[in-house]
Amino acid sequence: MYFAAVTGALIVIGYLVLQLGFDSAADSRALRTSATIAIAVQLVSFTVARRMPVRNMMLGWGIGTLLRVVVLAVYAFLVVPALALPPSAALVSLVTFMFASMLVEPLLLAYDR
Repeated sequence: MYFAAVTGALIVIGYLVLQLGFDSAADSRALRTSATIAIAVQLVSFTVARRMPVRNMMLGWGIGTLLRVVVLAVYAFLVVPALALPPSAALVSLVTFMFASMLVEPLLLAYDR
């Protein structure tokens, strides 16, 4: 619950900051698409890490990190061209959203235990 709220807040803040540099309509669409994908991937990644026993938490975090890399690659090579999104806005925003929420993930994993 806390992770979803914190991740959502970080993505909203990141979206507002990125809007300052990516201000066209196409860029906004790319930011919204990236935000939607990022929140879904982050919630799945956190759930995987959270479900792991304490002794295997690093394994769960590694699986979540691998999932993020795979999603980023699929997004870059398949989704961005298919939706005709501006690549710079789409990829910078997705990486920013996922990285920002990854920074708080260890704290929330420890708090949630």
